[in-house]
Amino acid sequence: MTDRHAGYVVTLADSVREDDAEEGVLNAIRMIRGVLSVKPVNESVEVHIAEERARHALQAKLRDVVWDR
Repeated sequence: MTDRHAGYVVTLADSVREDDAEEGVLNAIRMIRGVLSVKPVNESVEVHIAEERARHALQAKLRDVVWDR
């Protein structure tokens, strides 16, 4: 049985300016299949993961209601 991954922490070799990161690194990570969100984490990683999963679940339910599935 293998472990399941909830997310990944990425460490950059050098600090990147926020506007430069948005144009390159963050957009590249967003293009990876299965990525729900990409943003700097200022709180605990567990809180961030839980919030993003809850947001994604709510969006999916709203989408189902709007599209009447």
